Amino acid sequence: MTLGSIHSIETFGSVDGPGVRYVIFMQGCKMRCQFCHNADTWKIQEPDQDPEDVLNKALRYRPYWKDKGGITVSGGEPLLQIDFLIELFTLAKREGVHTVLDTCGQPFTYNEPFFQKFNRLMDVCDLVLLDIKHIDNAKHQLLTGHTNQNILEMAKYLSKINKPVWIRHVLVPQRTDEDIFLKELSQFISELKNVERVEVLPYHTLGAYKWRELGLSYPLEGIDPPTKDRIENANKILKTGWR
Repeated sequence: MTLGSIHSIETFGSVDGPGVRYVIFMQGCKMRCQFCHNADTWKIQEPDQDPEDVLNKALRYRPYWKDKGGITVSGGEPLLQIDFLIELFTLAKREGVHTVLDTCGQPFTYNEPFFQKFNRLMDVCDLVLLDIKHIDNAKHQLLTGHTNQNILEMAKYLSKINKPVWIRHVLVPQRTDEDIFLKELSQFISELKNVERVEVLPYHTLGAYKWRELGLSYPLEGIDPPTKDRIENANKILKTGWR
């Protein structure tokens, strides 16, 4: 049995996959996205959660899931705790539960032992919500502190194995909303054969207070959420909605 480190739970999630979701937010992330609204999930902590106990707590809410709902594991970055995910999703599939992984893909690599574990995880994962922070590698590194090359490789691999994916893109003025890069991202997505849905997530400032509570300087101070026109523009370029 592999223990996991969990930050928090949302029992009635409605934006983290199809239907009503029981959302498990894992603790720990290596990316440092300037627009992160959960900076309190960054720190990697000692795991203390049993996957069977976590599932049993989730199953209490099963009557609310109906046909489309289920469990979503988000973060932080859940792939940093891939062994826990494999155990949790394996148990969930034995119970007939729909499983969703919400990830930015940062830990992805073809190197072992990760790659073999990733394939095991995909065997028990029904849907991947993949956040692509920026299509340009240099700007991605400035925005998050990490390259996007392995993230894009993960997207291509998920297409190769035909794993259903929803692509998400956070729209941040002065950071991720330039038309040239939105068009480049749209082109990249069009080359994938497994994308069921594309979503634009407008940047908001609701998590800024967490940065201050952690003694951190908020890097987007003074930047307002995108206007309705820019959101509509991004939706048009990225051809959002169901495919």
